[in-house]
Amino acid sequence: MKQIESYVDEVYHSVGGNKKEIEELKEEMKNHLLEAVHELRTQGISEQEAIEIAINRFGGETEMRSVVRQLFKAQKVFAKSVLNIAVILLILSITVFGGIYVVEERNSSETSNVASDISSLLQGESTISADMDNEIQQLVQGTDQISNIKIYNVREVKREFKGNITTYEYTKKASPTYEYERIVWAPGWLYNYGPYEIGDKEWYIAMEVKRLGSIVPLVALLGVTIYITLFTIWATINAYHHKRLNIGWIFAFTLFNFVGYLIYVLVGKKKETA
Repeated sequence: MKQIESYVDEVYHSVGGNKKEIEELKEEMKNHLLEAVHELRTQGISEQEAIEIAINRFGGETEMRSVVRQLFKAQKVFAKSVLNIAVILLILSITVFGGIYVVEERNSSETSNVASDISSLLQGESTISADMDNEIQQLVQGTDQISNIKIYNVREVKREFKGNITTYEYTKKASPTYEYERIVWAPGWLYNYGPYEIGDKEWYIAMEVKRLGSIVPLVALLGVTIYITLFTIWATINAYHHKRLNIGWIFAFTLFNFVGYLIYVLVGKKKETA
């Protein structure tokens, strides 16, 4: 029936989207209209009148075209938004991860330099003078991450604890020869404190250092997890619209992400050319 075909063609005129999907939807609409016409004909209504009634029940061309266009547009916008959010979150998590990593590397290098400078300052000395005390404090205050420093005179400790004792053991038992502590602001949910230790035969230095180490893997894991979830949703929506969605492709999108979707696209092109 040419009138029905013309009506369906007009409804889907200039609607953007997957051609195969649009053709399937057009065919489905034609079948519904033909079934309605057939039902009306069994009631004794003429063919032309039945066609007009069926089309009117479906809606006018202008109204239906608007509905179909809005539906396709909403699907595209939703899918595109999901993909955009996924990519933005991935970039954001990588940026945050990179920023934290750079800060941690800088702090680690700075802590190591401070420890080396203090160790050099103590080299060959038997006691810590007032000038050395001031210099040590200045070195520690020049950082943002060192909150406490303890210095042990190894020779004194070994005299006190005679026998076979490790450096780690005597620093836990003995009182430090020198200690300097300052308040370093650090919210507990973000930072933790970890030891930094260096020593030789004369002096042993132990420092408490503010670290972001515990949050680094969490940021990376959270960002990647959200990205994979949103990318899988986007890829699943596309596969559904292409009438090719199955559990295998969902697993491929989840486990292999972009590579899984690329395989999906290549398989689809291969089927089209076959």
